[in-house]
Amino acid sequence: MALSVVVSLAFCVLASAGKAARAPAAESAIRAVLEAQVAAWNRGDVDSFMNGYARSHATEFVSGDTITHGWQTVRDRYAKKYDSRAKMGTLSFSDVEVNALSRDAAVVTGRWKLSRRGDRPRGRFTLIFRKTGDGWRIVHDHTSSPN
Repeated sequence: MALSVVVSLAFCVLASAGKAARAPAAESAIRAVLEAQVAAWNRGDVDSFMNGYARSHATEFVSGDTITHGWQTVRDRYAKKYDSRAKMGTLSFSDVEVNALSRDAAVVTGRWKLSRRGDRPRGRFTLIFRKTGDGWRIVHDHTSSPN
């Protein structure tokens, strides 16, 4: 009996925290970060694209069998891999879903696609956003492609 009361109370607390975190302002702010990233990418500005990530040594990017640690290392990876406008192509995101974990954390899933001359790479992403002093920022990015 006591256990069921504790579980019920814990569920209520978590549910109310989730509702607070799902406030339209949080979701709007996260979506604005993603929109700013797409705009920066599509004008060839990797540094502005990276403004969506937390400037931290703890920031992580996972792709394939590789984990890249640290904002600067992630930035350098993007700059090296996409060193020309032709390689960058035009980025778009779709099927974006924002799911609050707490008042200062959210998981975001979606699809990414690059349109480039000669190919159209695509895949999925899972992002963990944290609310920081600079606003909502990506602290963990797991991006995959079907290839």
